[in-house]
Amino acid sequence: MATSASQKIIDEAVSNATGEIFITEKSSAVAGGCINSASLITSGNRRFFLKTNSQHHLDMFVAEADGLLELRKPGVIRLPEPVCYGETGSGIFLVLEYLLLSGGTRSAAEALGAQLAKLHQQRADRFGWSRNNTIGATQQINTQLDSWVEFYRERRLVFQLSLAAENGFGGELQKLGASLCDNLDSFFDGYQPYPALLHGDLWSGNVAYTEDGLPVIFDPAIYYGDREADIAMTELFGGFPASFYASYNDVLPLDDGYALRKNLYNLYHILNHLNLFGSGYQSQAICLMKRLLSNI
Repeated sequence: MATSASQKIIDEAVSNATGEIFITEKSSAVAGGCINSASLITSGNRRFFLKTNSQHHLDMFVAEADGLLELRKPGVIRLPEPVCYGETGSGIFLVLEYLLLSGGTRSAAEALGAQLAKLHQQRADRFGWSRNNTIGATQQINTQLDSWVEFYRERRLVFQLSLAAENGFGGELQKLGASLCDNLDSFFDGYQPYPALLHGDLWSGNVAYTEDGLPVIFDPAIYYGDREADIAMTELFGGFPASFYASYNDVLPLDDGYALRKNLYNLYHILNHLNLFGSGYQSQAICLMKRLLSNI
C-alpha cells in the first residue's frame, strides 16, 4: 500500500496521463501475485489498478508497460491498458486500466484459444525483442538472434543455469543442463519455428475473463519466439480447459513434436522457479532434463 506522500506522486502521474484530476479517495489491497503489491485506487467513479514495488528498478515496470502495448497492437485479445509509471520515495509504481473480472466459461475458453492463435500469427524478423524484461523477478534477456535454437540455448537455458550455479545449484543439475544445451538441435529436426509474438508467462494466474465473457491476459514477459513456448506454459501449472486447446488447434495446429518440446520449454520456467524460490524445484528440473535427454 502506498504511503500518503507516495500516493500524491501517483495521483499526479495519473492526472497528467489522463488529463483529468485524480485524487485517491480509497485504496484497497487486491491480489497481485508474489512479486508486487497491488491495489485498487478510486476517485469518484474512476478506478485504476495500481502495482507497486519497494525496489528502485523502474525498468521492470517500463518493460511491462511496453509489453502490454506490444500485445495490444494487433487488437486480437484484451489486455489492460497501461496508464503511467514512475518512482516515489519508497519505490516504483505502475498504473493500469482497471478491469472487472470473473470466471470463464467453456465458450470463453474457446475464444481465448482462437485469440491466442491469432496473436501467435503476429511475426517479427528475429527471435527476441527490442528490450529485456523480467520473468517473475528474474531478468529475461531478449537480445535478438536469427536462430531460435541459439536464442533458446543462450538467452533462456544457459542464462538460467548460470543463475542456478551462482545460487549454489551445481552437480547433476549443471551436468545434465550442459548435455541438454549441447544437443538442443536434435529437438528441432524437421521443425523450424518462426518468431511469433508471445505473452511469455502464460499460466492460468495470468488469464481471466470480463463479466461479459471476453478473455483477458495480463502480467506479460513478452518476446518473439516459438509459439509452442506459450502453449507449453499453459500446461505447466494445472492446464487450461480442453476447449481452449481444441480452439487453438482449429486456427493454428501444433506440430507433432510439441509433445516432447513442451518439456523443453517448461524447463526454463522450472529453472526460474528454482532460482526464485529455492531447492524445492531442483528435483523437478533434473527429472525434466533426464526425460528430455532420454529422447535424443
